[in-house]
Amino acid sequence: MKRRQFFAVAALAGMAAALPLSSALADDTAQSVVEEYLAAWNAHDSARAAAFLADDVVYYDASVGKPIEGREAAKAGVIDNFLNAVPDAAWTMRGAPVIQGDRVSFEWEFAGTNTGAWADGTAATNKKFKLEGASMFTVKDGKITVQNDYYDALSFYKQLGLM
Repeated sequence: MKRRQFFAVAALAGMAAALPLSSALADDTAQSVVEEYLAAWNAHDSARAAAFLADDVVYYDASVGKPIEGREAAKAGVIDNFLNAVPDAAWTMRGAPVIQGDRVSFEWEFAGTNTGAWADGTAATNKKFKLEGASMFTVKDGKITVQNDYYDALSFYKQLGLM
């Protein structure tokens, strides 16, 4: 009987020890999804970047003010738009991300040279730019369901010579 109690207590202790680990793994999974998403951007692979987005992703750019909904719309309106207009784009995470459950937030720098036309028809300016901002992501089931970006659009437009 004592052996059975020992195994029962050992099993419960093992399960209890695994609980914080599973929570940490969930955080790591959200972080790794976002890190791989950035890597796809930096590889200039829009199809791979879009594959990290949920079908019903909501992408919000605070400078635009209106969310883009859906993977294909986000791919065309954001990822393809930026990677076509800025083929040397580099999106760099600054510091360590803040992770809470399925949410990942971090400050970033986005830099490159505008050598391609923008999706709205704005011609390339051939100017280099560097802007700083912050993003907040929600990741569920290994996919990004929400991406919110915040940056100084006025500075961006001035650097491109558009204002």
